[in-house]
Amino acid sequence: MADDGGKAFTLVDAYAPAEVARRVESAGVAKAGLGIVPTLALGTLAGAFVAFGSLFFLVAITESGLGYGVERLVGGVCFSLGLILVVVAGAELFTGNNLIVIAWADGKISSARLLRNWGLVYVANFAGAVAIAVMVVLSGMMDAAGGAVADTATRVAAAKTALPFSEAFFRGVLCNALVCLAVWLAMAAHAVSGKILAILLPITAFVAMGFEHSVASMFLIPLGMFAAADPVAAGLTVDSFVGNLIPVTLGNIVGGSVFVALVYYVVYVRGARTQDGA
Repeated sequence: MADDGGKAFTLVDAYAPAEVARRVESAGVAKAGLGIVPTLALGTLAGAFVAFGSLFFLVAITESGLGYGVERLVGGVCFSLGLILVVVAGAELFTGNNLIVIAWADGKISSARLLRNWGLVYVANFAGAVAIAVMVVLSGMMDAAGGAVADTATRVAAAKTALPFSEAFFRGVLCNALVCLAVWLAMAAHAVSGKILAILLPITAFVAMGFEHSVASMFLIPLGMFAAADPVAAGLTVDSFVGNLIPVTLGNIVGGSVFVALVYYVVYVRGARTQDGA
């Protein structure tokens, strides 16, 4: 096998962390400069991709009888489909795009460009996720297993909206630290197989541990609202939906932008410049 430069490599080869930082920074500059239409189109795709992974998760844990730990493990593996599609097929995901902060911190893009990307991608992710939720309901999927899938969707959504603000925030922090690390590891891989393996464990881990992903909530909570016999009685309202999205989104930003992007910027980008200057 060969990389873009024609050099031979094996499946265990990976870019060094410093090189990954440069690749992530370059990708951030490109993402921030992407036009409005392609950004919205790719953002909508990412919302749909995460929705597919979330639905796979719901189906896998419905009436599994596996016990809490194993059930969450299996569900996490299934949910990984979403980020695999985003990274390998190509799409713009708000949580992964928190890594653009590396390019911002290095002065390669402006604050306006950063916020423009995040805003457009967030809205597009929402549109893609909710659109898939509507189509899933129209497809009759909620009637699967005698309505058990609908019950699972309602239960999962209700658990999300019942989280106190602080818990939702910190679950969002922990979630996106793992998501951005998954993207970081995937950027280190040369081959598609390596990218998939790099994504699998961090994403499985955050799902198994019950952390909160804003784009997943954009699909799972509306789906629960559509599937519930009495959404209000289940605590599934527009207010409760927003009450989940706000702290989870803020937590995702901190987890990805601060705990991953800024840390690696200081170590591998700013640190390398300081050493060169010395």
